[in-house]
Amino acid sequence: MSNARATHLTRRGILAAGGALGLGAVLAACGDDDAKSGGSDTGTTAAKSGPWTFKDDRGKTVSLDKVPANIVAFTGVAAALYDYGISVKGVFGPTKTTDGKADVQAGDMDISKVEILGNVWDQFNVEKYAALAPDVLITTMFDDAGTLWYVPAASADKIAKLAPSVGISVYDRQITEPLQRMWELAESLGADMKAAKVTEAKKKFEAAATRLRAAAKAKPDIKVLAGSASQDIFYVSGTNLSIDLEYFKALGVNFVEPPEKAKAKGGGWYESLSWENVDKYPADIIMMDDRSSTIQPADITEATWKKLPAVKAGQVISRSPEPILSYDKCTPLLETLAEALENAKKVS
Repeated sequence: MSNARATHLTRRGILAAGGALGLGAVLAACGDDDAKSGGSDTGTTAAKSGPWTFKDDRGKTVSLDKVPANIVAFTGVAAALYDYGISVKGVFGPTKTTDGKADVQAGDMDISKVEILGNVWDQFNVEKYAALAPDVLITTMFDDAGTLWYVPAASADKIAKLAPSVGISVYDRQITEPLQRMWELAESLGADMKAAKVTEAKKKFEAAATRLRAAAKAKPDIKVLAGSASQDIFYVSGTNLSIDLEYFKALGVNFVEPPEKAKAKGGGWYESLSWENVDKYPADIIMMDDRSSTIQPADITEATWKKLPAVKAGQVISRSPEPILSYDKCTPLLETLAEALENAKKVS
């Protein structure tokens, strides 16, 4: 697997604990903003006419003669756009589980109605992509080098020549920033941002943030650990770099913070622990990575895990390191943590 271009992250770099699906390298693929597309007249549920311009988080501006209709996006981005009434033609990234159901990152999308160009790391069917006559490719970025998430390095140049790309940064900032950027992107694509469903979702998010702040203030001694499980390693995330944890910390949540030296091998995202050392950091609540690539709490058989005070107390909740960037999908993340804090007992 190729290494990312101009990135400091390691092969496992952005795993679980950090903020993106790891167990693979960060993908290097910068879009070609000069590329032109074939385009068509279908693909969004709220399309509008006229020229379209959008400046992404690389500082690159995409300008088209009309609003993109044939949109291809990373699955989580497509799910966010779907919540705002914008449909895509194709997706890439975790979309379908092994039993054929929608992956957690697909949100409410009907995955039977989109072309899945790649469902796992380093998989992207360029021929199918070309056949869609894409107007634009949209994905996230987990570094400051403009690396387009889940676009394979080996085919990046071919992909870039077929359509311009838009990158939304989810690196080293609080979740409110990419949420706002996704809002702006959806609006530019023709979404009705004054629709009751949309405005209510934003209000609920703000209310959930207020609730979480109050819960954190009321339980300042409750330590929260963000973890992720693989067969041989347990990953403990620090709050820096991850959009959800940075925001939760800003609201006052007391997180376990691995020292920077310990996180060095994880590109600054996380510390790797053997299962024998899973009890290194005392914690009252454990937030566990909910992505399909990781082992879920109910399936962890390690005795050291089962002996953890938070596990024995039933104070384990889910975490979405790659949140779907709509207010509707991010609100439950705040509510889940707020409820856990409200009910938590000091066990560490």
